[in-house]
Amino acid sequence: MQNERFDKAAEHTAFCSLNPRSQEFVKTKSLLYRLTFSQIQRLITIAIDLQMWGEEIQKVWVDESGRDECLQSLSQAYEELKNSPKAYPYKVTPEKREVRFEYIDKAGVGFGTCPVASPKTRCCGLLTLDVYEGCGFDCSYCSIQTFYGGALKSDKNFADKLSRLQLSPDKLYHIGTGQSSDSLMLGNKNGTLEALITFAAKNPNVILEFKSKSDNVSYLLKNKLPRNIICTFSLNPQAVIDSEEHFTASLSGRIKAAKSLSENGVLVGFHLHPMIYFDGWLDEYSRIADALTGDFSPQSVALVSLGTLTFTKPVLRQIRARAAQSKILQMPLHESCGKYSYPLDIKEQMFGGVYRAFEKWHGKVFFYLCMEDKSLWQKVFGYEYESNEAFEENMKKAYMKKITLFEA
Repeated sequence: MQNERFDKAAEHTAFCSLNPRSQEFVKTKSLLYRLTFSQIQRLITIAIDLQMWGEEIQKVWVDESGRDECLQSLSQAYEELKNSPKAYPYKVTPEKREVRFEYIDKAGVGFGTCPVASPKTRCCGLLTLDVYEGCGFDCSYCSIQTFYGGALKSDKNFADKLSRLQLSPDKLYHIGTGQSSDSLMLGNKNGTLEALITFAAKNPNVILEFKSKSDNVSYLLKNKLPRNIICTFSLNPQAVIDSEEHFTASLSGRIKAAKSLSENGVLVGFHLHPMIYFDGWLDEYSRIADALTGDFSPQSVALVSLGTLTFTKPVLRQIRARAAQSKILQMPLHESCGKYSYPLDIKEQMFGGVYRAFEKWHGKVFFYLCMEDKSLWQKVFGYEYESNEAFEENMKKAYMKKITLFEA
């Protein structure tokens, strides 16, 4: 009976992701202490997390006189680890994987709203063009793998469909191409960048944003871009990139790519997103701020966004099912609006600390919090927007002003 209970409980977890030694240990303790269905699942989850963090449940577990005492001791040790700032770099060997590329024929051009848009947070109303679905990079926290799986897909008729996309000439649009994949990783494969440049030139009422963790800007540098294209780069300290953002460009590579575009007359921006809370985080993110404010004039930078790790339940399940070496889930996971992230006090500390590091750009560059609780704005920036619509309108006006005024 107890064996059947364990097998049934394990079916609904990533138990098979545990190494054989931990599997045997977890099952043995579950049977010995006659754990309930939910207790078995909790034990498996803890074991998987510890394994990803380079720990072993065997070393954390303490045999006590009773079941409740054992679980309480384990939970306490686990929570202490989870709530302590993680240490980077975390030496990992990224798993080699072959990214399958597929051409597909989609019903439309992939034009829609941001997939994480929500009225429950302060949201900018970004529209998206799904140029690709899936990503060849391997960031440990990525939600794209949950949405699209392993293949990287491109519409074989994307350029033709985009040329026929009709927009209202009386409306100002902010459209991003980096939500379902990386905007620059594949360059002009399938003529995508050429088609997007033509689209931006045809529609001057569109602010078209390429968002990337790549340094693959060679095609953009060889071609004259319309002024309404903004190239933005997601940045993290190099220790985080080495540990959690596998196969992406280095921090210096991303900044160098942004600099080359800026010197070529292209407006740029930066996303410090997702910011990660780790031992020494403020010094590392402040160094990034110092590098940017030293290398770029504020006139050449349209935006700096701040945001942090936010997970849905499906993404958490996917990360644990893969069970790759990563400390990404070694963090307090507080539930809010159906998602899981750092508690607000940690977010306020992180965003406030980094915003202060950008003091030279205050009032000269548009700063915003990406998909964060609206209560944080006043605490971090000293101002707030009364609605998502007001935020969106102010953002687009700020971008258009930079587009109009920027000269390389």
